[in-house]
Amino acid sequence: MRNWRGERASCMLRHRMRALSAQVRYAICGIFDLAYNADMKPVQLRVIGERQNIPPRYLEQIFQRLRKAGLVEGKRGPGGGYTLLRGTAEITLRDVVEAVEGPILGGETRSPKRAAAAGKSGAEVVAEGQSGTPSFLWEDLAARFALLLAETTIEDLCQESVKRGVPRATAQYLTYQI
Repeated sequence: MRNWRGERASCMLRHRMRALSAQVRYAICGIFDLAYNADMKPVQLRVIGERQNIPPRYLEQIFQRLRKAGLVEGKRGPGGGYTLLRGTAEITLRDVVEAVEGPILGGETRSPKRAAAAGKSGAEVVAEGQSGTPSFLWEDLAARFALLLAETTIEDLCQESVKRGVPRATAQYLTYQI
């Protein structure tokens, strides 16, 4: 897939956040794209998928969860697509993670479903297999990561993108109706 500039599309967060699941990374990329490029107008998932190099069918599943969590709203028909339901300063990365994977319990960064399947807490799952390293280190890192998610908003990502000169989508993706 190519992005709107003809370059290989890739979310700037995707390669730096391997600790998060693909679904969470795609959700963050999708909601960021919606906030950064949409200007409060509905955007089709096909367009977001093209810009972020995410399969549209996968985005559909993710955006259904974001909609159920009250982060986005979908509109059908001509001129339809998704819009944010809250301001970018009101949506945190933790909101997005919890919409996709469920509540973050304490400082745990693993979903409760995965931790329960392993019969352990999220911190225990993270620490598993790390012989010689005190488990409190992993618990502390998980707590700090959860705090970072709770303190970082979509607005923060948009402002940082402006500072770094990340270009916005061109009019090529605007929907015109007659």
